[in-house]
Formats: sequence, C-alpha cells, structure tokens
Amino acid sequence: MNIKFFCPRWGFETVPWETFLANVKDAGYAGIEWFPYSEKTDHQKVIGLLQQHELQFCIVMTVLQPHTNFADYLSAFKNQLLDLGAMRNGDYGPLFITAQTGREYFSAGQVEECLLCCRQVSQQTHVPIYQETHRNKWAYAAHVVHPFLERHPDLLLTLDVSHWFCVSESYLEDQQATVEKAIQQARHIHARVGHAQGPQVWEPSAPEYAEALEAHLKIWDKWIQTRLQEGTTDCTITPEFGPPPYMVFANREGSPMEEQWRLNYWMKSLLEKRYCFG
Repeated sequence: MNIKFFCPRWGFETVPWETFLANVKDAGYAGIEWFPYSEKTDHQKVIGLLQQHELQFCIVMTVLQPHTNFADYLSAFKNQLLDLGAMRNGDYGPLFITAQTGREYFSAGQVEECLLCCRQVSQQTHVPIYQETHRNKWAYAAHVVHPFLERHPDLLLTLDVSHWFCVSESYLEDQQATVEKAIQQARHIHARVGHAQGPQVWEPSAPEYAEALEAHLKIWDKWIQTRLQEGTTDCTITPEFGPPPYMVFANREGSPMEEQWRLNYWMKSLLEKRYCFG
C-alpha cells in the first residue's frame, strides 16, 4: 500500500511558507493539508512554492464568518467551495477538499441541501469533496451520520473517529454497524488519537493511552484492508495532532510547535511501518 502522508498547516501558520515546506519535504510527507482562509497569504504564491518542492496539497475548510440564517450559510458555503476548488495552477490543484459542513443543530433537510451543494460543486470543479466527521458540524456523531450513509452510498468521508469517540464517551463498541459503514465510505483519514473524554490524548505512545491508540488502529487497519480489497493502491492520511488548546501543554519539554510536529511525525512513522508494504 502506498500511503501519502499530509502534514497539517494548522498550528504552523506563523512559520514562513518557504521554511515550512522545506521541513515538510525533509520529513518525507507527500504534501500538506491546508486551510487557505486561516491566514492572510498569496494563495498563488503558496501553490507555486508547493510545486517547486514537488509537494501535493489537499484542502480542509469550514465557514468561519457568522450567519444569521441557513440561506446565508449555504451561500457562503457554496461560494467558498467554488473558490477553493478553483485554487490551482493549470492542472495542479487540490487532490480533494475536506468540508467541515454545517452545524450540529442543522435539520436533516438542511444537511441534505449542504450535501447536494457539495455534489454540485464537485461536479463543476472536478475536485472530490469529503465530509469530515467533526464535533460542532453536522457529522458530529456516529448515530447522526449513519442514516445519511445509508441513503447516500456515494457520500464520502474524511474519517476522524477521535471526534466520535469523544462525543459518544466510548470507543463505539455498541455502534459497530455505523463504524463499518463509515470505513467503507471513508476516502481520507485524520490520524489523531482521541479518547472517551477528549479529542486528543496527551501522548499517544504513553501506556495509559494504549487502549485509545488500539481503538483507532483497529479502525484504520480495517480501512486499509477495505481499500486494498477494493483494488486501491494509494491512500491518504493526515496525522492531525493539533496545537493548544487541543494540545494539553503542561509538563512538556519543547515548545507547542515542536511538540505538535513531534506528535504528528511519531504518528506518521508508526503508520508507515504498519501499512507501507509492497
């Protein structure tokens, strides 16, 4: 299996792009995962630098500006997806967009409108759009997502199961049908280790988090095997340990940025050894 690992720009927005991309390349990542609206920058310049470093990129997005009604939200959502899908230099553009769509209080009908918007934009821009399983968004919990997966077998996910574990306060032992369905429809993985009381453990290699790590690996193992059985030879994963406040910073030796880089590189190395077989 050829795994393409993507390094999150999240947490490193203050690092100059030239320095950041050189570090990403030296660490053996295939590219970056980038939220272009998270910082003021020349997007075309960044794309040029990515090309120079021979790095790919995928995009993660959410609507940041406040909205007073659903119509306003949907309009902003569509416009941003169109803008992000067009962010390219010739044939060089995003591999896919991960959308943190809607809010947890959206009605089923409103979620359907958002999903239809994603399908239409994807057809127009020729960029796949995946729905991220994320707290605070429509896909915040396994039991909420399951009916949509049943109705829409073409609905593709960026699976971050750490959010579902946190929301459920469990490792979803009693929701395995939903987990299996999500595995089948996932096309990208956010590899952060959460637990039943939070979305990110303090240290994934620590013995006290062994159960949490194993719960994630069990799901990721099934995802890799499913993709192999489907004939897929390339998969994408973003190790996605975040900065404070995701990261509990107490009792760490390095800076927050150093610690975030270390945690994500540790995860990348673990999964490379586990999955990168011929």
